[in-house]
Amino acid sequence: MTTSETAPPPVLEEYFLDQPTGVEAETEDEAIPEIERPWKPEQIRVNTKQFSLRNALDMIDDDSLELAPDFQRGRVWKHVQKSRLIESVLLQIPLPAFYFAEDAEGFMRVVDGLQRLSTIHDFVRGEGTSGFALKGLEYLGDSVEGKRFEDLPAPWKRRINNAQIMAHVIDPTTPPDVMYDIFKRINTGGTPLNAQEIRHCMSKDRSRRILKEMTSSDEFNAATNDLGGHERMNDREMALRFAAFWIHGPNEYARFGAMDPFLQRTTAILDSPSEVDDSRVERLMADFRRAMENARLVFEDQAFRKWSLYPNQGKSPINRALFEAWAITLAAYEGHDLEGRRHLIVHAARELMTRDYRYLEAITSSTGDTKRVRYRFDATRQAAEARL
Repeated sequence: MTTSETAPPPVLEEYFLDQPTGVEAETEDEAIPEIERPWKPEQIRVNTKQFSLRNALDMIDDDSLELAPDFQRGRVWKHVQKSRLIESVLLQIPLPAFYFAEDAEGFMRVVDGLQRLSTIHDFVRGEGTSGFALKGLEYLGDSVEGKRFEDLPAPWKRRINNAQIMAHVIDPTTPPDVMYDIFKRINTGGTPLNAQEIRHCMSKDRSRRILKEMTSSDEFNAATNDLGGHERMNDREMALRFAAFWIHGPNEYARFGAMDPFLQRTTAILDSPSEVDDSRVERLMADFRRAMENARLVFEDQAFRKWSLYPNQGKSPINRALFEAWAITLAAYEGHDLEGRRHLIVHAARELMTRDYRYLEAITSSTGDTKRVRYRFDATRQAAEARL
């Protein structure tokens, strides 16, 4: 075991809207160069199209333009923010461009502009509680404050319906990895989407359903202190990481060389029944549930968290790298085997997280580096083999 007297790296928690997310932040090590993927400019095909808002809302209603279902973050705008977007449309202020991903069947998914389109759709077509009255307007308070769409005079309704929006549509012939990287590059406005949120917007219903079912399970929520339904989709990223290593195996990770293409390829596989059929998905979910049960059995409420031998440490946020390494490792064990050895396994794991600085690096920074992935899986597997 590699040891060091150097102090362990600090534990940093991710924040969203000034609130802690319960998940540890991952940091990149600048000393490790990012792997360059060989882009060919001719592979990138982007068409710029113009739609009226009425066209865009019709496409949403007939499911030819998808608003990324289950994407909670897309609907977190406050009432006044929503109202002022509608006010901008009424004032005929041009909206920033939208970005859509198109698939081979002609269906499009909104990847950038989800909150804006959701807000406009809710105001114009929303029924019951999804609709809203305008509130907190800056310029049109005397004219339309407190009015819902159906209360607006006809000229104001026409102004909204006829407003033009510009959308950059990524052609389906663009390779998925290139498409994903394009969205990462252009994703700079407001609060940028994280990697899993982009994958969610680009993916199909099958992979979304699989990941949602995994993270909605009682076993996952018991092991992670109810992380299911995470606002930034970190829960689904963890389930996707488990699926990726379950499908490919830790040794195959080097073929991808980085976490983004590894997870992007796994998302595409989960979307394709010809590559992962339903019976294999059932085995994946069964192993995932067993891994979660075993993690809770061994580590109780410290599962997937840094837990050193130092006293009075408290409880750290959940660490993604620990999650994937321990979940994949524990999925191979039966509960009765682990139960008799759990104190030895916990001690071995805490030794790793206290004295093995190489292991601490492998679960803290540049966690997608091939050598660090290999090391944390090997060390975790050895800790799980602790015997009486």
